[in-house]
Amino acid sequence: MTHLLILFFATFSAAFMATVPPGLLNLNAAKISVEKGKSNGIIFSLGVSTMVVLQAYVAVLISKFLYRNPEVIVWLQKAALLVFGFFAVYFFVKARKEKQAPRQLMEVRKRNSYLKGIVLASLNLLTIPYYSALNAMWNASGWIDFKFWDIAVFIVSAGCGTFAVLYLYTVYFTKLDSRSNAFSKNSNYVLAVLMLILLVITLIRVFYT
Repeated sequence: MTHLLILFFATFSAAFMATVPPGLLNLNAAKISVEKGKSNGIIFSLGVSTMVVLQAYVAVLISKFLYRNPEVIVWLQKAALLVFGFFAVYFFVKARKEKQAPRQLMEVRKRNSYLKGIVLASLNLLTIPYYSALNAMWNASGWIDFKFWDIAVFIVSAGCGTFAVLYLYTVYFTKLDSRSNAFSKNSNYVLAVLMLILLVITLIRVFYT
């Protein structure tokens, strides 16, 4: 029982710290909260967390395979180059259009926010290698074994840690009413620059590591 508590807090902390830096998911959570309301931001965060739970489960199943075949990680990083490049252009073009055209309020169903969270989280191809490495570290430390409760605690705590950060982003930007409009207008530029930075970082990892 004690090792499960340690496993939960260790994995929760790792997921929390991995999600804290401004990124595609937490900035989108804040953006949705500002544009469509706090409830939609929370629903989006639940969608992201659901996908993280699934990705963490997959990471547990294939962690040994990834470390026995390091070329798979390289392939994932190369695929991430295409994803980051696409979204850098996408968010830049979207920001330009929003600057040129007046914004219109849109009524978006909460289910759509949930599905958007799932889709965007699924595009983060580095999540599985991250949790595979985490699983390997915890296994080496004796905090986790390939048993049902160990796996369940690992994947649930990964989802909870992710949701905690996204919820904070959602509430934080919702409370900044005086800055909400400015954030909403410029968020796509921020996301475009972020994608460009991630593209450069991934290029360095692929060709210089």
